[in-house]
Formats: sequence, structure tokens, C-alpha cells
Amino acid sequence: MRAVGMGAENLALPHVLLVSFPGQGHVNPFLRLAKRLAAKGLLVTFSSTEITGRRIASATNNSPDPRDTVAVGRGHLRFEFYQDSWDPDDPHHKGLDALMAHLAEVGPPALADLIRRSADAGHPVWCVVNNPFIPWVLDVATDMGIPCAVLWVQSCAVFSTYYHFQHSLAEFPSDVHPDVSVTLPGIPTLRPEDLPSFLLPSNPYRSLTDAILQQFQNLSKATWVLANTFEELESDAIKAISELSPLIPVGPLVEADDGEESHKAIRGDFFKAADCMEWLDAQDPLSVVYVSVGSVVILSQEEMEEMACGLKNIGRPFIWVVRDDCRNLLPENFIEETREKGMVVGWSPQDRVLAHGSVACFVTHCGWNSTMEALTSGVPVVAFPQWGDQLPDAKYLVDVYRVGVRLQAPAKREELERCVEEVTTGPEAEGMRKRAMVWREAARKALAEGGSSDRNIQAFVDEIRRRAGSVGGV
Repeated sequence: MRAVGMGAENLALPHVLLVSFPGQGHVNPFLRLAKRLAAKGLLVTFSSTEITGRRIASATNNSPDPRDTVAVGRGHLRFEFYQDSWDPDDPHHKGLDALMAHLAEVGPPALADLIRRSADAGHPVWCVVNNPFIPWVLDVATDMGIPCAVLWVQSCAVFSTYYHFQHSLAEFPSDVHPDVSVTLPGIPTLRPEDLPSFLLPSNPYRSLTDAILQQFQNLSKATWVLANTFEELESDAIKAISELSPLIPVGPLVEADDGEESHKAIRGDFFKAADCMEWLDAQDPLSVVYVSVGSVVILSQEEMEEMACGLKNIGRPFIWVVRDDCRNLLPENFIEETREKGMVVGWSPQDRVLAHGSVACFVTHCGWNSTMEALTSGVPVVAFPQWGDQLPDAKYLVDVYRVGVRLQAPAKREELERCVEEVTTGPEAEGMRKRAMVWREAARKALAEGGSSDRNIQAFVDEIRRRAGSVGGV
């Protein structure tokens, strides 16, 4: 990665500011969008909290100075993290309610200051992009007279579900009627267990639901609503919701496979990824079970023991991502007993792992980033959702895209064994893999030059350039 100073050539580029919620599942697609926008000739600043910046720097050994920019394609990318005024070891970071309230307090003045400093330095912000967990970003940008966009980091189907809920356009489960199924335009019928759990009466994360719905309340302030999906994947849902709120698919926002090493060096990992590629090289084709429940989900000790026993019994090589905060939940001596057959890692370069020819299937929590990476890699899945949008994502992977089977929670070893066998050697396994490969090709075409998502990104860039040029002569 090559860092350069903020020279005259950078000042001449239209400047776009991306502000991300400080979560791994948000930073990854945001940073990937930032790289794609920069590659098409923009100056892009990626921003989040100071703690986020420190975590990325620690995990990736990559900490560009905010005064420098990184050349990406025809443009440049820079980082600027705002002070969040919390000690990294403060236990409040574990509490979602406290975090959301704190961000809403410290974020707006920090963002306004960043925008003013950019203008004073000679590279004014022409567009601000946020995501749905920090709706106050749109308020700040609008108050400062700057056009703004939202990057929706989940599926279009989930966007439509929240939209219809917020505007009372359909009946949803309630305390009085908890068993209501929801049918929306362009979306298959969703039973209560298929809905985003944040919309259920039993949802314990009220502050998160409130933040998401607040974004729909001020969505009219956004000139563009971008989405991490692609036309071919969700055509019916995109067409239907666009009649109410136009949605622009710009995904899948996965790491670009364009041979540009400078792009790949810019990563947003919060955890240091283990080097498992050499181990994968030594495994037979389509033999490895890859297991990960993402950066947030914590399974119970009983479930961890069941998963461990299931992986032992399957008899296949495996990579199991067990974060450091969950290591104490593993059965005693499990790592030592399975060292010859498997790898237990604290984090992995998931996009590279899934693209490897030795991987047979992906046991996933069905977060949207993982869903996109699985489809883009052509890997069948064992869907193991826990909460939030993971539930409808699992529904789509199994029933709509038909690339996997469902492992019900809480996990049992026998069920894990059955599910892995079903997607690897069962009577439907070949069909699942073929359909997964079809989705892989569709995703690659959408991102390739002239593809559906590439055209949408280019149109967005062209509009930013037009607006900047009409005012500043760019």
C-alpha cells in the first residue's frame, strides 16, 4: 500500500466522506465501498470511532496517517477517526444501549468538526454516506447543506421488511398476535421465526431497533440509498421496494478480485487473522468444513461443546473460528486432541478461506457479509442463524437460493453431523453446489466492469463529480 501526501492532484478530486458504525459487520462493507469509489476517481475519507481505528491498526499492522492518502485506482483513500472519549477497556463498550447513546452524543459534533476541517484544508466534502445504526449522520450532513447517502449493509428483503414495519404498511407479530406471518411485495412469506428478530415483541435490543427505525424516519434526507446486494440476487424485492423508496444495489461488497495488491492490503479487520492458507493448500479438494459465527455471536458453553463433538465425529478436516473471548467455552483439551485434523483460529481471512478449493461447506451464522461471501465464493452452507437479520438471511439461503440446509439452535452434535453430510455428500449436495456456483458467477458479473452493480457505482460517482463540478469547477 502506497501512502502519499495530500497534493494538488488529490485536492482536485471530489471528496466523499463515509462514516461507519463501529462494528465489524459494518466496517467491512463500508471500507470495500470506499475502495470501489476511490478506484473510480474520488477522494474518499473513511471515518469511524478512534477505538475502531486502533483495533484495525492493531489487527492489520496497517495504520496510515490521516494526513496521507492511499492511491487506489484513479483516486485516493484516506482515514480519519474521531475521538469517542472512552477508554478501550471501559466495560460500557460491552453494552449496546450505552454505546448507541454515547455515539449519538459525541458523534454529531465530531462529524461536523471533521467536515469543517476538510473544507478549511481545501478538500470540501461533497457527499456524506452513513449506515442505518447511526442515523444522526444524515442530520449533521443535511444541516450543513451536504448531499448524503445511506449504505444499507443488509439485504434488500430486510430493508423492505423494516420499511413496511416503520410505515405500518403490513401487519407484524405483536404481543396480542405473536404468530402473524408477513407477506410483502417481492418477498416470500416470512413466518415470525424468519423475521429480523429486532422486530419481534420478544426483542431485548430495543435501542438497536430504535436506531434502525430512526434511519427510516429521516431517510428522506438521503439523496441516494445504496445497498450491499445485486440486481440478479434480489430482483423482485428491489423492484417492489423501489416503488416506495428507490434502492441502488452496489454489491456484493466483497474484496475485489482484480489483482491489485494495494486494494487487498487495505482491510478493516478488528481481529488479527490467522495464517491458514498453507494448511488449506495441504487439504484435499472439497474436504474442509469451515465454521464461523462472526464477530458478535457468543454461543453457550453447552452449544460449544456440542459443536466441538460434532466436528470431531464428522471426521473431516475443519477450520473453526473461535474468538479469544470464547476460547474458555471450548471443551478441555479439544484443540490438542484435534490438532492433526483441524485448526481452531481466533479470526480468519474469511474471503480467502471461502475462495479456497479445499473448502467443502460453510457453517455460518448467516450475517449478511458472510452470506455475500458464501454466495460470491460458490460455497454451500449450513445455516445457523441466531438473531437480527440472520434469520431472514438463513431463510433465503435455504429456501430461496437453495444452497444449504438449516441447523436449528441450540446446536446438537447429531444435527451438525447430519447437516454437514447433507450439503457435502447427500442426494441434494451436487445440486446445492451447482446453484452456489451459479450465484458466484452472477455476483462476479455484477461487479465486473459494465455489470449491474458496477454501472450503479459509476453512476453514483458521475453524479458526485457533476455536482462538485457545477460548483467548484472540478
